[in-house]
Parts: sequence; C-alpha cells; structure tokens
Amino acid sequence: VIMDGATLEPLKIVSTRGLTVDTQEYHPEPRVAAIVASHEHPEFIVNVKETGRILLVNYSDIENLTTTRIDAARFLHDGGWDSTHRYFLTAANQSDKIAVIDSKERKLTALIDVDKIPHPGRGANFVHDEYGPVWVTSALGNEKITLIGTDPEGHADNAWKVVDVLNGQGGGSLFVKTHPKSRNLWVDTPLNPEAAISQTVAVFDVDNLAAGYEVLPIAEWAELGEGPKRIVQPEYNKAGDEVWFSVWSGKEEESAIVVVDDKTRTLKNVIKGERIVTP
Repeated sequence: VIMDGATLEPLKIVSTRGLTVDTQEYHPEPRVAAIVASHEHPEFIVNVKETGRILLVNYSDIENLTTTRIDAARFLHDGGWDSTHRYFLTAANQSDKIAVIDSKERKLTALIDVDKIPHPGRGANFVHDEYGPVWVTSALGNEKITLIGTDPEGHADNAWKVVDVLNGQGGGSLFVKTHPKSRNLWVDTPLNPEAAISQTVAVFDVDNLAAGYEVLPIAEWAELGEGPKRIVQPEYNKAGDEVWFSVWSGKEEESAIVVVDDKTRTLKNVIKGERIVTP
C-alpha cells in the first residue's frame, strides 16, 4: 500500500500475487518481507517472500504506476544497503542465498551462495584491510558470519563474492551491527537454544578478525529475574560511541535495555521498569 507520507492516507494498492521464480506456480498470498526506498530513483524496493521476486515500484506518477519485477530466489527476507547506498543486499534465507540489486541500473547484479539460513537484518558494512569494502551477514542456521565484497570499481576481484567466513558463538543470529566511527562488529544470537549463547553477545575487532570474538554477558549485566533474557538487535547511538541491546523476556517477565560503551566494551547503563516489555 502506497500512502501519503504526511497523512498516511492510502493512495494505491500494488498486488504482490504471482508466480514463484523456480517452479512457476501461482501463489495467491505472498508476503512482503522488506521495503526500502531507493536513493537513485523515486521508487520502493519490495521483497516478496514466497515468490522470490523483488518489485521496483516507481511512485513518480501514482495514477500511472509502473512496477519492475526482478527474479531473485524464494523466501526473500530482510536486507540492507552497501556503504554507497547503490546496491541493496538481501537474504533469500531458505534458499541460502544473498541477492544483490543495483538500484541505479534497476537490475539483479548477483545471487551469492552462503551458509544455511542467512539472516542479516540490515547487514553491516566496513572496510576490510585486504578485501576492501565488505557487507556482513550472520545466520540462523549455523555459527557462520559471512563477508561479501561490495566494491566492483576498486576491488573488482572481490565484488559480489564471499571473501571471508568467521566463526561466531553459534546459530540463531538475527542481527549484525557496526558503525562508521567504530571498529567493532557485534553479532547477536537470541534464538540459540543454549542460554549461555542467547544471553550474551559476540564482538569482533574488524582490524584483527583472526583474533576471534569477545563475549559480553549482557543479560547478567541487566540483573533481571527469571526469564529467557535473549539479547537481540544491537543498535548504535548517533555518535557511534554507544551500543544499545534489547534483553527480551516474556510479557509477564522483566526485560531491559542495556547500554554498552563501544570503545571499552563495558557496561554504561541499564534501562528497565514497567514500560520495558520485550523491547
């Protein structure tokens, strides 16, 4: 549904029904898994999960709407931009692939094979000392953290290829995060079945990835009562010197938000109370 940005009045409905990219079967109710706005054209990039198609919906003329369909891979999920905001990298998680969309040329650039069930959130970007600019995804299905080269002009040999794979704490990861002002790469694992992994977070030094990760006891720092206390979705503040973590428990249990100093990797603050319910 395309809405007026100021009033949220619905302006146009775009159907996502269609054929699947692999078996060419009609799907009557495919879900939309992600929507991002292009930085190159007046259009939305829309992941249609079950069909495996990506729609480029141009909203410059609402009354004569144009839609471009790009075949990717089935079970598209979430994704994010490379550092230039030209290329959109998105997971087709049950196909174990990352699709790369060139938003300037409005076409599929690559389908990259990765390890089981990639789940990047928006992914993370940093400059690797050997491979140049890379985009990172973790996975639900295993402990692998995959680095993909994203610089076709400056590092053509590495572009749209898996250039490195790190070993994290375990499977069950949902989000990775870094910041232009930081040299840390944070990886959560909230859906791992082991509490020692789901209640902690791994952090890598991007300048020394071979050293492995440090584990921070985020749930322990929160000092909560009973509950799963899953650590999920690291997010930076605007300055890039703090990382905020949600500590998820059930609605009848105590949850919290934990703030960590990015430079020292130490506890800075814990926010909790009646209003903090599965934040």
